Amino acid sequence: MVAKQIPDETVGRYVMEVHRGNCPRCDGPGPVDVYTSYRVWSALVLTSWSSRPAICCRSCGTKKTVLDVLYSGVLGWWGFPWGLLMTPVQVVRNLIALAKRPRLDHPTPALDRLVRLKIAATTRNSSGPG
Repeated sequence: MVAKQIPDETVGRYVMEVHRGNCPRCDGPGPVDVYTSYRVWSALVLTSWSSRPAICCRSCGTKKTVLDVLYSGVLGWWGFPWGLLMTPVQVVRNLIALAKRPRLDHPTPALDRLVRLKIAATTRNSSGPG
């Protein structure tokens, strides 16, 4: 609710600051955007899979995605039936994410959405409970 009330101009200004700023992970030069990687792990009858968005530079986003391919490839297969089913799904999602990188010249809607939520959370926390 709060996020929808923030003026687009305010959000746009912060989005461009984040996009043009240094990477929050490595402190290297931007552009910075949202890079999502996908992970799965299993242990016999227990399987957990997740999407892991991160605000970072392209290099850090690529490293994170490659590491999650390796993580899933090693730890994903060990559950029945979901580990066997979800491991190839998450690996393919990561490969697609590596092939479809965000444009460097313009921030993605995902960055806009996360910055908007961060502003809303900060606004709500600073105004106290209620």
